[in-house]
Amino acid sequence: MNFKISSLALTVACSLAIFSVQAEDLMDIYKEALQKDTELNQAKANADAAHAGISQATAALLPQIDVVGSLTKTRTNYVKTATYEGRASNKVASAGATLSQAIWRHSSWVNRSIAEKTATLNDLAYADAQQDLILRVSTAYFNVLNAAETLKYQQANNQALKRQLDEAEKRLNVGLIAETDKLEAQAAYDLSTASVISAENALINSYEQIRILTGNTVTANQLSELDITKFDTPKVNETLQRLIKRAEENNIALQEAVVSRDIAKDNITLARTGHEPTLDFNANIKTAYTDYSHENPTPGWVDNNSWSKSVGLTLNIPIYHGGETSAAVDKATANYVAQSEALEKAHRSLLTNVNNNYNNVNAAISKVTAYKNTVASAKSALDATIAGYDVGTRTMTDVLDATQNLYNAMQQSAQSRYDYILARLNLMYTQGDLKVEHINQINNSLVKK
Repeated sequence: MNFKISSLALTVACSLAIFSVQAEDLMDIYKEALQKDTELNQAKANADAAHAGISQATAALLPQIDVVGSLTKTRTNYVKTATYEGRASNKVASAGATLSQAIWRHSSWVNRSIAEKTATLNDLAYADAQQDLILRVSTAYFNVLNAAETLKYQQANNQALKRQLDEAEKRLNVGLIAETDKLEAQAAYDLSTASVISAENALINSYEQIRILTGNTVTANQLSELDITKFDTPKVNETLQRLIKRAEENNIALQEAVVSRDIAKDNITLARTGHEPTLDFNANIKTAYTDYSHENPTPGWVDNNSWSKSVGLTLNIPIYHGGETSAAVDKATANYVAQSEALEKAHRSLLTNVNNNYNNVNAAISKVTAYKNTVASAKSALDATIAGYDVGTRTMTDVLDATQNLYNAMQQSAQSRYDYILARLNLMYTQGDLKVEHINQINNSLVKK
């Protein structure tokens, strides 16, 4: 899904210490997060572990060969027979090999099936983490830009109110206005100063979102910015029904819920294997050498070497284990019902998310246009209010309100652009269609300061 996104001018300075100066645009931060993000790395490790679990489960289906050796020393303190009386001891060294092969163990095959599905589940989780990383990086990036825009307009509003306060003091000193007007200007300026402090704090806190992703901190003046002269808000070309169908086919969270349900179903089969017989082939070979040591020789105690071999089948038929197997089946069945309900919940949530994100995109498009018009109207209103104040037809309160309305509209206009970008990304993520190329599309439209 292609959409055109470009950048908004951003001018703010801050004194936060810089831990990393390399990341300057969205792609730089994404590439760094791709290497360092803990959630993505954890998902990859879980996927690797799950694939190793397939080999582990397969091992139970293959021959089991063991070599066993032992060395035993036995001392007889006193031995008395009809022909011998004395003390003696012996050493026995033995070595052997055993072979076993499962001929019928249904549980081993079911365990392997569960291991394969578990690997698939973790692969899906890893794929979801990759898409989620794109979303988290973009959200963190534009949250910083938005916080910087908020601070910029709060500072501009603060400076405008300071100029009006200074003008009010001059007019009060020459008797052109009442003290009430000056006090109103002072109150508006003080409130604006508090808002600037809050905006500064919000900007500094927004850096932490990037630090979580990369382990490093960047500042707003290091980041590339949006060019509002090229910014566009194309509509979603597909119908809502088509978007829902695509999401049902590709949404990773929904696929994970399906696999989790299938694993739960296999666990019922696994529990039922507790009622089934097992058949194994067994073979072993063993040799032992006995070395006697005694004070008085006797014909019965002679060093010797022995061999033994065996081949056979082992059949095990479970009869009664205290109801454990039946309880395991009941538990697995209940878990299957729970996973089935989780799948239905995931599907309903998906429908809700697609609808919400689709509506959010359309609303964001309207907001971008509305706030653009609002900025123009607020500017004209402020100019008219100031002119009216100069001739005495408007009050200081009117001027202060008009000033704040203008900068609030400018801040809201900037935020609406970021909201549009993130709404489009969220819609693609819900469809399971968020790719690195979308980062490239956005990044190519960013400009460095």
